[in-house]
Amino acid sequence: MDRIETVAIYGGGGHGKVVADIAMSIGFESIIWIDDAPKEAAVSFEEFLASTPGIPVALGIGNNSQREKSFQRVTDAGLKIISLIHPSAIISGSATIRRGAVVMPGTVINAEAVVEEGAIINSAAVIEHDCIIGRFAHISPNCALGGDVKVGERTHIGIGSSVIQCLSIGSDVKVGAGAAVVNDLPDSVMAAGVPAVIKKEFR
Repeated sequence: MDRIETVAIYGGGGHGKVVADIAMSIGFESIIWIDDAPKEAAVSFEEFLASTPGIPVALGIGNNSQREKSFQRVTDAGLKIISLIHPSAIISGSATIRRGAVVMPGTVINAEAVVEEGAIINSAAVIEHDCIIGRFAHISPNCALGGDVKVGERTHIGIGSSVIQCLSIGSDVKVGAGAAVVNDLPDSVMAAGVPAVIKKEFR
């Protein structure tokens, strides 16, 4: 099989830049930028689809809901979505990283953990054994999740937060920076503090 030297990054903001760095670090030699808003040196999704439909796509959008929509758009078009894993990440051979996920530098993902589609494991995060990170969730830099933590879809765990073992965090949850989560959290809430408490409900 011929080596693919080009990857498309869907999203031209700051997160996309980091995703592009990962792509280059694992051997891609050129980047095609896709962005729905007009940007210099980027093409619209329609232009990309018309001109280079055989190029694989990585997700470079930091916003969880927008990343999910872009994932669906690319999937519906029949294009290949790839996951990107930085070479410095330490990932157990029994862990699972699903398509569209991005694993940043210095991360540790331990035994039997699952990172679902489109999730972000950001720089220096630690995902312990048997964790499940839901679709399009974002685990921010320097977070630590104890063993057997379940994180729901589109949930964002803020920078430097910690979650003790065996907890369940719902979907569409926002956990503030530096929080210490010591209890389960339901869907659609914002929690912050040490220990973390629910500050807001989004229902």
